[in-house]
Amino acid sequence: MAKTVKVFDTTLRDGEQAPGIALNPDQKVRIASQLARLNVDVIEAGFPVSSPGDFEAVQRIAREVSGPVVAAMSRTSPEDITTTWEAVRDADAARLHIFLATSRIHMDHKLRMTEEEVLTSVKSGVSRARDFTGDVEYTAEDATRSDPDFLMRVLRTAVDAGATTLNVPDTVGYATPGHYGALISRVVTEVKGDDSSITVSAHCHNDLGLAVANSLAAVEAGARQVEVAVNGIGERAGNASLEEFVMALSVRSDLFDATTRVDSRELYRTSTLVSRETGYPVQYNKAIVGRNAFAHESGIHQHGVLRNRATYEIMDPVSVGQSPDNIVMGKHSGRAAFKHSLAVMGVDLNPTVFEQAFQQMKAAADKQGVVNEPQMKWIVEDVVSRMELFESVAESYR
Repeated sequence: MAKTVKVFDTTLRDGEQAPGIALNPDQKVRIASQLARLNVDVIEAGFPVSSPGDFEAVQRIAREVSGPVVAAMSRTSPEDITTTWEAVRDADAARLHIFLATSRIHMDHKLRMTEEEVLTSVKSGVSRARDFTGDVEYTAEDATRSDPDFLMRVLRTAVDAGATTLNVPDTVGYATPGHYGALISRVVTEVKGDDSSITVSAHCHNDLGLAVANSLAAVEAGARQVEVAVNGIGERAGNASLEEFVMALSVRSDLFDATTRVDSRELYRTSTLVSRETGYPVQYNKAIVGRNAFAHESGIHQHGVLRNRATYEIMDPVSVGQSPDNIVMGKHSGRAAFKHSLAVMGVDLNPTVFEQAFQQMKAAADKQGVVNEPQMKWIVEDVVSRMELFESVAESYR
């Protein structure tokens, strides 16, 4: 039986930290409502102590959005944890997400804390959070650059203090799949062990372009929660992309024997909403939700897809909310695709007119790249009118 991996969506917290994104409470509630329709397991609604607006947004999501667990992030100080709890307490299911860095570079230069001070702070912070709720997640920021032995000590301390989810983030996108999988495996073996109440979580950044690959390696190593963002937005090169991770598990279920509860048919709608609200465009060639993700312009590819979509598509575009008909007319297109596009438009041409229209489409594509449907109609009408004129003139000389 396939294992279920929880999808922890951090679009509204880590995703919003991308430069230039500043979502107001109404925008956050709209996105959170769509995330609930997408059926993610956890919505990380924000960082309430960062601003009054973020506190309001988190509190509104907790009160207005039902279904997923609503989480909010906090530092380990008692004041921060109390404020964060006030923001999420009204949720049907609330989680406190406590974080503190564990790498030497962070401890020395950012925190100015010793290892013992970090251990003490994690213990007190998680314990304080546990006073409010039984659902406490601890994140060891910059885990992949931490001393592994010290990281295990910190994570054991968090468990002893009451943490139920242990997040092992690749905060700066430093890991590779083999490295990250081995680290997750060690946490599963040495800290979680046989304790079914503990969930090991992965949170990967994309600085080396490996966020989704690392997240999949984590699942193979025993992680049962993965933290992602819609469209892969986030600081620097962004977070692991929700839609890519979900569909990788779905399409390659033969390899991972794991699944999620996400309704993949809502992926494109969610991507579009997040893009509109954040002002961050989705690149044309973005996997799963990009404009070109299921588009075909090459004649060879078009011919194959028209015969059987599986020749060049490994998933059904409808399954992710995209259009199933995305044959693009361009200079690489062949006659089969041109005939198909005309048929979709309700146009049937005799062989002579068809060939002239096809050549005119090719000439137009050489100049402008893509020939859209209105331009196709104009080409057909132009060829037909010229042919009719030719026949009329020829008839007058008979």
